[in-house]
Amino acid sequence: MHTDLSAFNTGSYSAGPRWKVLAWYFVNYYIFYSALPWPYGFKRWLLQLFGARVGKGLVIKTKVRIKNPWRLQIGQHCWIGESVWIDNLEDVTIGNNVCLSQGALLLTGNHDYTRRDFPYRLGKITLEDGVWIGARSVVCPGVYCGTHSILTVNSVATRNLEPWQVYAGNPAAVVRKRTMQEAHA
Repeated sequence: MHTDLSAFNTGSYSAGPRWKVLAWYFVNYYIFYSALPWPYGFKRWLLQLFGARVGKGLVIKTKVRIKNPWRLQIGQHCWIGESVWIDNLEDVTIGNNVCLSQGALLLTGNHDYTRRDFPYRLGKITLEDGVWIGARSVVCPGVYCGTHSILTVNSVATRNLEPWQVYAGNPAAVVRKRTMQEAHA
């Protein structure tokens, strides 16, 4: 038996109403994925217009891709770096004070390679308060990142990240406990 991609279908997945998906395509491409530094407040407003729930203080840099803003919740004072891709075929929940560094990928879907028709396998992603996803790191479908966990540069989270732990590698493994110090004036 061999993989048969001609048999693929999206199953129960639906991006949403066609008009909304099409309208978002143009907004995403010309505003969010643009190299022009559109104002953060304008981007926040657009996300909310398309159904995202977004807290105050969002910093969202250039060249960002968001698949379905109506499946996105972002807390307060979050940073989304250059070239971040939120590929949210499923819900993505981002807590307060979360940092997604340059080129990070939140991937809510992949394919079931054990089946001939290669169907979607989808899973929600949750990033609790204080999480930091390092540059060029990947968070895979269904992963829950506990409060203040860190996924270091170029790492891949295939399983849940425990609170206050620093993870590195592919697949990511704990390398140390996260500690914080008071800011110096």
